[in-house]
Amino acid sequence: MKPREIMKKEIFNSYVIGIANTFGISQEELFSKSRKRELVDARQLLYYLCASRPMRISLIQECMVENGYETQHSPIIHGIESMRKKLKEDPDYRVVVHRLEEAVQV
Repeated sequence: MKPREIMKKEIFNSYVIGIANTFGISQEELFSKSRKRELVDARQLLYYLCASRPMRISLIQECMVENGYETQHSPIIHGIESMRKKLKEDPDYRVVVHRLEEAVQV
């Protein structure tokens, strides 16, 4: 594995921890197939934050699979777009994103 990919996976894992803490969920719940709104929002936030680093969609997918969550490119892309829309509409999400970005400095 390339050093860049190792670094990106560390960033992914840091976001996982931060998102789980922010949403009050376990990491196992984040990677479950549940379609509960808070879990979907948490996964979409993870996609968005990773993509904004920038992290390739294929690497985000690979990290999700490594954590037991099988997904394809299209749900990841949809999640990123959904989070962009939420960020425009809800200032609370902007605060959360800013806090998580500040916490994950690599």
